[in-house]
Amino acid sequence: MGFQNSEQLLNRLKDLGAERVFVKRLSENDNSKQQIYLGGSFEVLSFFPYGEITAFPELKSPNFKAALDLYWVDIDNQEKAVGAQLILYPAYPEVRLSGFLAGCKAAPSEHLQQVPRDRRRGSDGRFLVFGTTSDSRTLIHLAPADTPLAQELLGKFTASPPVGLFLELTLPIGSNQNKAKVLLALKEIHSGGFHLSCRRDNKGIVIPYKATNGGGYTLEALLGITPNGKSEPDYLGWEIKGHSTGRVTLMTPEPNGGFYGERGAKEFVERYGHHVEDGNMYFTGAHKFGVLCAATGMTLEVLGFDPKTNKLHDVDGSIRLVDAAGNEAASWAFAQLLTHWNRKHAYAAYVHYTLKEVPISYRYDSPVLMGEHTDFSKYLNAICSGAIIFDPGSKVTKLGAGNSRIKARSQFRIKTKDLGILYQTLTEEVIQ
Repeated sequence: MGFQNSEQLLNRLKDLGAERVFVKRLSENDNSKQQIYLGGSFEVLSFFPYGEITAFPELKSPNFKAALDLYWVDIDNQEKAVGAQLILYPAYPEVRLSGFLAGCKAAPSEHLQQVPRDRRRGSDGRFLVFGTTSDSRTLIHLAPADTPLAQELLGKFTASPPVGLFLELTLPIGSNQNKAKVLLALKEIHSGGFHLSCRRDNKGIVIPYKATNGGGYTLEALLGITPNGKSEPDYLGWEIKGHSTGRVTLMTPEPNGGFYGERGAKEFVERYGHHVEDGNMYFTGAHKFGVLCAATGMTLEVLGFDPKTNKLHDVDGSIRLVDAAGNEAASWAFAQLLTHWNRKHAYAAYVHYTLKEVPISYRYDSPVLMGEHTDFSKYLNAICSGAIIFDPGSKVTKLGAGNSRIKARSQFRIKTKDLGILYQTLTEEVIQ
């Protein structure tokens, strides 16, 4: 016997750790042969926790693929589909779910077969329900056509048609409502006034931080966030970004191509940086798309994306820095940035802070900007429009000495007034 109503299903998903549930209404071409269509843009990646994205440029239809930790769920059991993956076809563009039946006896295979041409009705009554968890699992359940659950879900779609393909369902009271929890935590921090500058070490121990660039570190420490270097959201599925000016750092991925990717940050700065009187060498300068940076003599380019059509047309594409001789000094492959951007920034809270220098402390202000649902094409468009700039702050200390060291910082930044172009929704949330 299957679930008789959505309440039974939601309680089951909640018990298995789901923190978010959404539903897709299926059509006849959603089947094991043609795959499950999930959307016409990469924004869908903000719904699913997925593995590393890999580019496959050699295929007849070049694409990106990302593994999905997918489990079919019924009333009594759950079983993993070992071959589940998301496939991103940039030429269309679209995202499909593949391998969702592989190695899984519990999967409802009989309801996911291709419909013979002479039996097609032009409509479908099936619904696919997804639940996602904090430990990166995706739970999935199919409501077959004409069942009580499917009829109830049809009523929900009819009463409140979704924006896009997915209708979000509210979990029962007592489940993890993460956005509200994030705002509550930020409200408590705001109400505490100024907080002494600090950070957490790699063991999670709070220690003082004496430099005046500790606003982000202090906020993370107050939220209990321990730095780990992983491409995962900071807190309850939300990326937390502190900023004190009208510009905020979005991410700091190190280049994986060009001279930088081949020789590393230290040799890159020694080759392309500039000296200053303190004996250090720096690589700094605001790099805007298509504009020569006077400080470095380099130009920021985007290969494989057309901002006029909003299409990513080359899975081998990249963002790159080109030197005055036309050489690729540094580059970031789309596959690398796709993984980082969509996984880490699907939900982001931008928190302004005020610095007090004696003693060094920070107050976290209201309102907070909350960005929800993003798309890698939005990120690339923001670069091509000049809204996002590459603003590095790398340096080699004790240049020429045997113990010289590199401090690498490759940062992409945007003005807070432009954040709305990156998200489906950006709201101001009062935390007073």
